Amino acid sequence: MKRRDFMLAAGTAAGALMLPRMSFGAEGTIDWYTSSDSNILDFWTNTVKPAFEAANPGITLNLVDAGDGAGVIAIGERAIAAKQTNTDPQADFFESGDALLPSGAIEAGVYTNIKEAGLSNYSKVNPLAIQSDYSLPYRGSQVLLAYDSAKLAAADAPKTWDDLVAWIKANPGQFVYNRPDKGGSGGNFVRRAIHQANGLDPAAFTVDNYTEEFGNEALTKAWALLSDIAPSLYDGGAYSSGNTQSIQLLAQGVVTMAPVWSDQVLQAIDQGVLPAETGLVQLTDLALAGGFTRSIVIENGTNRDAALKLADFILSEEIQGAILTELGGFPGVSWDYVSAELRERFADIVPLTIPTFPGGAWDAAINDGWYRNVAPNVDRAS
Repeated sequence: MKRRDFMLAAGTAAGALMLPRMSFGAEGTIDWYTSSDSNILDFWTNTVKPAFEAANPGITLNLVDAGDGAGVIAIGERAIAAKQTNTDPQADFFESGDALLPSGAIEAGVYTNIKEAGLSNYSKVNPLAIQSDYSLPYRGSQVLLAYDSAKLAAADAPKTWDDLVAWIKANPGQFVYNRPDKGGSGGNFVRRAIHQANGLDPAAFTVDNYTEEFGNEALTKAWALLSDIAPSLYDGGAYSSGNTQSIQLLAQGVVTMAPVWSDQVLQAIDQGVLPAETGLVQLTDLALAGGFTRSIVIENGTNRDAALKLADFILSEEIQGAILTELGGFPGVSWDYVSAELRERFADIVPLTIPTFPGGAWDAAINDGWYRNVAPNVDRAS
């Protein structure tokens, strides 16, 4: 997955020019947009749409790929304009929307307060995933540790950061993570080191609190942790070029363990890229970072009530289970509301915590600092 970034503000006007203009606003037809990748659109087309339409006769889903995040932002801006002129925004539902974008949408009354909308399944939403009353977290992805169970027994798989460091040093050459600017699995492994070095407190880092002084203080301690394990990594201190290469090295038996995205590794197992016996484990002292994709219902959409039915439907056990088994994602609901069979099947990766790490100025500071202090011999351009 490319994991398109919804926070892309540039190109909004260009995105608006590409928006489809046909068959929108019809009563009983939910105009649904996504900025996610093709596998998400396929999941909605092949799984959610037929199930929802069968359960709700007379309502249909019009699924539209809006391109990147700028395309969805453009539709949000169109909805704001439609609200002001009391016209049809030709949009009812966003998948992967950010309730903070476009700026002013909440204040303009364009986004529905999901918490107060009366969804029967809203109480099932994992409270760790809730970011705003105006968006609905319905699926997630988190970085896990994947390992070769033929070389490492489940009982011996490290479950804390200290245990992981001890294992890496005791098994030189058998652990790899990708460069943090080349993929989120390695990037979030680095962020887990930052959390470790700063009191295991994700709340200490926010999108607004980066300063050069605080960044140097917090990150320098993490660079020491990562430099300490560097000689024990794959090939004496080499780093993979991205999420996919880490999985390939694991599949080829070159390494025994690597951090991986939950959805990518579950799909790799399902497709036979990795054996079914591949072990998956999450750290229990503080999990590796992850995040959730959120949906938004347009308050002034022609089919708002139908869109709320859809929002409720995607929190059902049927769809939340399919997110695990078909999409390789994490449920947006608490794991208590996932079937017992799936809870048992995925027991080793159920997170006790779902830490996140802010972007913004932190991203550049982390990437630049890692190259300078942890991997100075790695060519960033390669």
